[in-house]
Amino acid sequence: MLWFIPGLIALIGGAELLVRGASRLALSFGISPLVVGLTVVAFGTSSPELAVSVQSAWSGRVDIALGNVVGSNIFNVLFILGVSALVAPLVVHRQLIRQEVPMMIGVSLLLWLLADDGGISRVDGLLLVALLLAYNVVLIRQSRRETAAILAENADDGGTAPTDDQPRNRHWGVQVGLVLVGLLLLTVGSNWLVDAATSLARQLGMSELVVGLTVVAAGTSLPEVATSIIAAARGQRDIAVGNVVGSNLFNILAVLGISACVAPGDLVVAPSLLSFDLPVMVAVMVACLPIFFTGHLIARWEGALFLAYYLAYTTYLILDATGHDAQAGFSTMMGAFVVPLTSITLIVLAWRHWHQPGEGDR
Repeated sequence: MLWFIPGLIALIGGAELLVRGASRLALSFGISPLVVGLTVVAFGTSSPELAVSVQSAWSGRVDIALGNVVGSNIFNVLFILGVSALVAPLVVHRQLIRQEVPMMIGVSLLLWLLADDGGISRVDGLLLVALLLAYNVVLIRQSRRETAAILAENADDGGTAPTDDQPRNRHWGVQVGLVLVGLLLLTVGSNWLVDAATSLARQLGMSELVVGLTVVAAGTSLPEVATSIIAAARGQRDIAVGNVVGSNLFNILAVLGISACVAPGDLVVAPSLLSFDLPVMVAVMVACLPIFFTGHLIARWEGALFLAYYLAYTTYLILDATGHDAQAGFSTMMGAFVVPLTSITLIVLAWRHWHQPGEGDR
């Protein structure tokens, strides 16, 4: 437990250096800020999850590796978007609604399907990594086409295109150094954090899966917390949403994909993860659609709803792990009243949106 806080600090510091260096390098190659946010920034803030899950899979601690990914995705949507929307209503970019959010739901369903046989194999991991590479190729091509169109429009208006000797290109060596130092800190921090989390699980009498779903998932998601909340406070609200969506895609395609590739054997999926946590993750992703569609923003009350659900999910995990007597009643209340009522509310919101005159054309 002694190394948990130092490991977390090293992870966050490494992620910050990696994001700074990699994002500036990407901009130097003509990649648009939106795509940088969806790829480099989102992937950089998810690098703690990558470091922890790969280290856990390599050392045979599969429950931490899987719990970290599933727990982080649930945390990203319910907690981070919830808190960010309470700071300021979040505008949802049209590209996210049409492309990234459906893909996030699709890869979540794919993960559930791959895990249905009780394990994530190396072949499954290679499939996920291949999808990640294809996704990045599509995004970069889209970005370069958009950048070329903007430059052509500026030229037609008498503007000047940026030259290759811009200041951001002169210091590429420094940016590469930041990336390398960030990766080193991530490697060291992940080792400390995984060892501390394993020790914590033993001390509390909780399974490594529950610790991975809660403590480790929340800890490795702190870069996303900081990025999204600061972006929302500064009015860059589409970045707050794009960071979460991009991070969720990266967690499944890269973190789990690479973890499955480097693990000595298959990543064995615990029955409780397959029967409860994975369905919760998929349900959370699907719940984004009606909220994102209604006016292309996440209102404060919807953020409060997300946050309340995360607290309920965490409460359930703790009650279940400790065998508390209140667990059965809590589950009945959530299953019989809260979840159905919320589902009906979201369906009504989506129906009203699609039947408002002119809304479908916005």
